[in-house]
Amino acid sequence: MLTVSLRKLTLAVVSNAVLTLVPVHAEDAEIQFAYANGQFEPKEATAPADKSFVIRVKNMEAKAMEFESKALKVEKVVAAKSEAVLKVRAMKPGRYEFYDEFNEKARGIVNVQ
Repeated sequence: MLTVSLRKLTLAVVSNAVLTLVPVHAEDAEIQFAYANGQFEPKEATAPADKSFVIRVKNMEAKAMEFESKALKVEKVVAAKSEAVLKVRAMKPGRYEFYDEFNEKARGIVNVQ
């Protein structure tokens, strides 16, 4: 019984030591858009090239909207008066358009540089 407890303690200590050697990665960059009055604000935001990033969309409307971008390969329905977070893979520099699937006049740009 003592041997089993000693093995568990040793394993815990070794595991903890190994975890402290693993480098900590910085959080992904985050860009934010609000959706109100049928439009995105801001209309354009900048994200870093060749690194994954996060898009946070806050829907201020009384009805759902769908954030969609074929270029960024993301889409998400955002319920009324709520927000959503979309993880975007690393992208090459460029301008990537997005829109509200339910209101295609509402458009914006993610400028990756």
